[in-house]
Amino acid sequence: MAAVAAILLVVTAVAGGYRINLTPSEPLGLWRIIPLHRPAAVDDLLFICPPETAAIREGRARGYLRSGSCPGGVAPLIKAVIAVAGQHVEIGDSVSVDGRDVSSSSLALRDGKGRPLTPFPSGTVPAECVFLHSSFPGSYDSRYFGPLPATGILGLAQEVFTYVP
Repeated sequence: MAAVAAILLVVTAVAGGYRINLTPSEPLGLWRIIPLHRPAAVDDLLFICPPETAAIREGRARGYLRSGSCPGGVAPLIKAVIAVAGQHVEIGDSVSVDGRDVSSSSLALRDGKGRPLTPFPSGTVPAECVFLHSSFPGSYDSRYFGPLPATGILGLAQEVFTYVP
């Protein structure tokens, strides 16, 4: 009976838009997906499903992305929007958007296991796409996999009960 109750609780929480974040890119804990009834904007904190691309498959294979319900079997990402369609993103030692430096955006040439990381080329964010970032130094975000289609946006990420270790 307890197992059935636990399963019902999890199903109800997921159906209600609740998710548990276990990655250090954002605070750990319980989050809620809030429907977004407008185009994504700079500084929005989003839940987003990345498309199944070579960079996302590589991130999954290397253990940067958790298992989940998005294409390619990855979990939704929680990331901040730092650029939207039409904005120019320059990727060098760090990231700038339309000539303005993005804080906490230095690039790593290697991951924690010494494997090489390839930054995404600089350029203009395409139509219907967002460029995502997390200030966590080891974050796997658009610096490495590029802009993501806005069609993958699940909604805004709202902290419910979180903590920073």
